[in-house]
Amino acid sequence: MLLTLVAFLVALRLLMAIHDYGHYRVAVACGVKVLRFSIGMGKPLLRWRKKGSDTEFVIAALPLGGYVKMLDEREGSVPLEERHLAFNTQPLRSRVAIVAAGPLANLILAVALYSLINWLGVEAPKAVIASPVPGSMAEQAGLQAQDWVQSAHIQGQTEAIRSWDDLRWQLTQGALNGQDLQLHVTDARGLHARPVLLPLSNIQAAEVDAALLSRIGLVAPWMPAVVGDVLPDTPASQAGLRDGDAVLAVDGQPMHDGAQLRQTIRLNTQGRVQHWAIERAGSPPTLPVTPEVVQSPQGPYGRIGAMIGRAPEMVTVQYGFIDGMVAGAGKTWEVAILSLRMMGKMLVGEASVKNLSGPLTIADYAGKSASMGLMQYLAFLALISVSLGVLNLLPLPVLDGGHLMYYLWEAVTGHPVSESWMQGLQRVGIGILVLLMAVAVFNDIQRLFAA
Repeated sequence: MLLTLVAFLVALRLLMAIHDYGHYRVAVACGVKVLRFSIGMGKPLLRWRKKGSDTEFVIAALPLGGYVKMLDEREGSVPLEERHLAFNTQPLRSRVAIVAAGPLANLILAVALYSLINWLGVEAPKAVIASPVPGSMAEQAGLQAQDWVQSAHIQGQTEAIRSWDDLRWQLTQGALNGQDLQLHVTDARGLHARPVLLPLSNIQAAEVDAALLSRIGLVAPWMPAVVGDVLPDTPASQAGLRDGDAVLAVDGQPMHDGAQLRQTIRLNTQGRVQHWAIERAGSPPTLPVTPEVVQSPQGPYGRIGAMIGRAPEMVTVQYGFIDGMVAGAGKTWEVAILSLRMMGKMLVGEASVKNLSGPLTIADYAGKSASMGLMQYLAFLALISVSLGVLNLLPLPVLDGGHLMYYLWEAVTGHPVSESWMQGLQRVGIGILVLLMAVAVFNDIQRLFAA
């Protein structure tokens, strides 16, 4: 819990500080007098002023947000001799640059973080698939346990698949765009290459969510069908299972991997006895195992009280300096475009609003990524930084994108948006944001209780 809170607060403080620093630096460069640069909201905890600077730097109590306060005639009287330093008196191009600098700073940070990850290298599961869900799209397409995905072909382009994360990304993009994805797979040794076509165009955009891979039938990377961490007083311990037991078959059905074994256990919703063929010390005994039936909101399922499978095979994904930077910029662009497309589809009802996440989910992901290591936490920061940059560019009146929309009107008509119109639009924008936040928090609570 403490790690989750600390990771969330660090992420929030850092990303908002970078955002506001973008506004601040460009404002100073454009000759605007900045009165205060605040990280956080509310009562100042720490304040200082650089020698010769007009700006007061503040760290405030509430970590939610921050702001850059500039000299502006709309917010108070401005001495005549300082009027040229006010934000509202600047030429249109300067105001556009100052407003756009915040979201752009977040996108630049994402490029830097993704590039750093590429340079340092990150451990990720190898793109070797587990047994597809019976009857699923993946099984019907011909994918099998221990198929190693080497590349993906979509829209006339072939992308190398370096890891399970790469595969998940290509599947998400294909499904969201309504385009079929051709995978080039081999066996676990890299031999016997063959193409496999996944008809992702059959998936509705509304179904592109956290459960997408399950819908396709690809539940996890491949891992062996072994037993581990047997809990006392559970069906596993009562059956005599031990840590390290390799499961060869259940009721005569060969077990190719841990995913297939877990599915076999979960589908036993009648609590019937299963006969497990076990390899232990070179001798395969057969043990009777009776999973207990657990009731859940999604329906009953079987469990035995032991971990199934081991950690999947990992690969190190690493790039050189130039390639890493190019890949970092490409990743930022792809995530930004995917985010915009998802928002657009949610707006027109083609994607589920269940994809919206609020502070509880973000905090949970922050804690989980931090517990997994530095690279995973940096990837989380990069993803949230892209999301923050894209969100702020949306044409909602209270966001940076809303102000850019005002400036577009000014550029086209030759005169600014009137104060009355601006105030009305601000109220509309606040209402929309409150509604979106309410939906996001509701989704967070649903996920919390579902877990």
